[in-house]
Formats: sequence, C-alpha cells, structure tokens
Amino acid sequence: MTSRIPRDSRLRLVRPRPLAAAPRAVNQRRPSRPAPRPPEGTPARAELARMARSGLAAAARVARWADATLRPGRDGASPEGKGTLSDETAEQAAADLGLTAAQVRADWDTARLAGLIEVHGDSARPGWRLRAWNRDDSAVLRGWVALFDAWSLASPEPSGHEPSAVAEVVSAMPQVLSFLQLSAGPVPVEQLLDLLEQRVIELRTERCEISYGPQPVPDRPEPPQPEPLADTPLTPLAPLLEWALQALASVGALTYGDGQATLTPLGSWAVWVKLEQICVAAQSPAGNIEQAAEGMLRGCAQLRPNAARAEYRAWLAARPVGNAVSELLSAARGEDALLRGLAFEALRVVGAPAEHDVRSVADEPTLRPYALLWLAEHDGIDPEDAHEVLTRDEATWLWVDTAAAVADHGEAPMLVRHLESALQPTVPALLEEVRAVGHPRTVQVLVALAAAHPDPALAKAVRRAAFQVHTGGS
Repeated sequence: MTSRIPRDSRLRLVRPRPLAAAPRAVNQRRPSRPAPRPPEGTPARAELARMARSGLAAAARVARWADATLRPGRDGASPEGKGTLSDETAEQAAADLGLTAAQVRADWDTARLAGLIEVHGDSARPGWRLRAWNRDDSAVLRGWVALFDAWSLASPEPSGHEPSAVAEVVSAMPQVLSFLQLSAGPVPVEQLLDLLEQRVIELRTERCEISYGPQPVPDRPEPPQPEPLADTPLTPLAPLLEWALQALASVGALTYGDGQATLTPLGSWAVWVKLEQICVAAQSPAGNIEQAAEGMLRGCAQLRPNAARAEYRAWLAARPVGNAVSELLSAARGEDALLRGLAFEALRVVGAPAEHDVRSVADEPTLRPYALLWLAEHDGIDPEDAHEVLTRDEATWLWVDTAAAVADHGEAPMLVRHLESALQPTVPALLEEVRAVGHPRTVQVLVALAAAHPDPALAKAVRRAAFQVHTGGS
C-alpha cells in the first residue's frame, strides 16, 4: 500500500514564537493620531516632573532606605500581605532617617501608592519607578498620577459616615476636579459643595431600579407621586467634601484654605490628561467610553495596539479602578476568547492596582494562563520570556484559546500563521497535546484550521484529529 503522506513529513512546523505574542495577532493597524497639547500656561514636562520629585522626596527616601536595608524578600512587609511595615522595621527606619515611626509609615504608604514600592504577596520590593526616578521624567509623572488616582486612600475617611456615602463622594469627585480645572483659579467651597450634591443626586438617580414584579392595585386611582429619590435628604456632604479636598491637598493636587480650593499645576495637568483621554475615546471610531467592559473590548478589537491602549486608559479614567477591574475579569470569563485576551491587555494598562484581583483568578482554569502571564510581566519578567512560567498543558490550552479567537475574528491566513506560536515541534505532537488538554473549543479550532490550511496532507491529519476529539476516540 502507498500513502499520500510523505515519510519526511510536510507536517513539521516552523520555529515557534513566544506565546505571549499570540493574543496580539488579531489586532489590525490604523494610522496613529497626533498627541494633543496641554492648555497654554501648563509647565513643561521637565518642570512638572521636578514638582513631582519634590512632592514625593520623602516617599522616595523611605523607598531607597528599604531597598538598601531590607532588600527584596526580607521581612519588610507584614505577613498578611498588606504591605504595611512591622513595628520593628518602622522603628529602625525612624532611627536611621531621623523621623518618627508615624512619619515613616505615612511615607511608606505614599511610596506604595506611587509605585516606588511594590507589594507582591507577603513581601515588598522596590518598584521599577524607583530605579528610574532620577533619569526618567515619564516614570516620575506616572508615579505621581498613580498617587493622584489613589487620593481617597491617602487620608483616612472621616468616621460616622455610611460607606455608601463615601463611595458616592469618591465617584463624584472627578466632576468636581474637572470644574476646578476648567475654572483655572480659586473656587469657593460652597460652589464645589453645590456641584457635589448635584452629582451625588445624579448617581443615585442612575442607580434607581424599577420593580417589574406584580404591583398591588389600589381600590381607587391615586394621583402620581413624585420620585422619592430626589426628595430624599442627602447625607451631609460638607464633611466628606472637606475630607476629599484635604486628601487631594495631601497628595499635592490642590491647595485648600480660606474657604477656597485651587488646583496646583500638577493637579491641573493630571485632570487635563484624564479629560483628554476621555475626549479622545469619545471621538474615536469605537466610541466606547460609556460602554460596559465587553462592549468596550469589542470596540477595541480592530484597533492597533497603541490605539487600543489609549482607549483602555480613557475607559479606565472614567470609572473607579476596582469596578473597572471587576468588569474586565467578568468579560474575560465569557465564551469569546478574543475578549479574554483583550481584557488582560486592558489589565496591563491598569497595572499594580489589579494585582490582587488577577491573583485571585489564577486558579480558574479559563483564566489561569492569562493571569500567570500577567503576573509574570508585572513581576518584571520580559514579555518575550513570560510564557516560560506556564506548564506545557497551560501553554497548549492558551494556544487553543488564542486559536479560537483567531478563528472567530481573524482571517484564514492568520489561523495558519498561528501554528508558528505552538511549542510542539511537529503537527502530530501538537495534535496529541491539543486533544489531551481538553479545551472546550478544540473541535471547532481544528475544523477551522483544517479548512484554512493549504497543505492537503496537514489538513487531512487535522480533520482526523478533530473527528477523534468529537467522537472521543484515540
């Protein structure tokens, strides 16, 4: 008998490429848009970076002390993994730096929020921004913006207030800051309080839910009643506004005194950056700034990587980070493999604030390979080498999942080229491991690959493997 499959096997694959590059295969290129210019009067980036370095000098000093004295992996963080200094370490730092233990703790917390110190599990270590602090203005400004974004964590919230009221004020403050930025000067606190109250009412109205269940029918018609939401007395917001303004002042975003608040040059620049991100996204072809995470990711699917990252940043700037991360992970749990890869690309833009949530999903089979790659890159491993943290089965599962994304959203040649990212040296080895890994889309991926590949012998082998997976054969 003769066989049409050559003995030297045309089924051998080309040299494999890192799996980390595979999820990006479905992105298409579009022309880049020019970078917007800040408003007239905004200091140059070098001057803004000098201001940021000055404001974060104490935090950088504590971070350098920790780098020199504790070294990564030592007992510089609490065993609970919260990144707080132990009493012994705080006292040691206070003695070495000529500070009080309370000052050391405050500077330590500031360094964490600015990314000068990164907490991984139950240990803390110097962040990459500390390494680049004296030579990279962009790293300094990004560190300060991270602190600015975390202003609500910089000062303890006042006691005696409902957590929901505090959350409403935090959600409403972007509008207050935008008004301050547009005013370009001192604004009376009474005016800010009025704006804050209006925005909180809007937030409550947006959350208003209508019951669709059976409603009691009155004996006689009742006149329509006004919505109780608008007439419900607001929690006194003046103390919470004062807390917010003091917290923002403590991070250097504004000055607050004599019944007025004024953005600093750094604060004005940071608010402008966020407003510009939102405007760019709103004017983009995707227009996804107000969409939920799934819709936003679908809108970014056909954008080139840099444009997609700009959309992610704008989408994130328009909502609290915690809510955004939860939305992205929910989208990643869906059936669309493309959204899964894009969700973790968006989480890369989030950075350190997403670490806890990403770690918490690392045991979910569907998300585990993506989470492990994200954590490896976050820990400083080069993206080209991050795939080495995956086991063989995890890497194969990710290959199938990415192939499903290409099959659903890409073109046939892209699926054929996706073979280049497989770890297995031959197609028979790849098919054997793909069949064993148990991905729910295995059959569909193999059928699509067989239909797309121009090599008849390879297509026949892939179709046979798809049939065996479908029937449960070996």
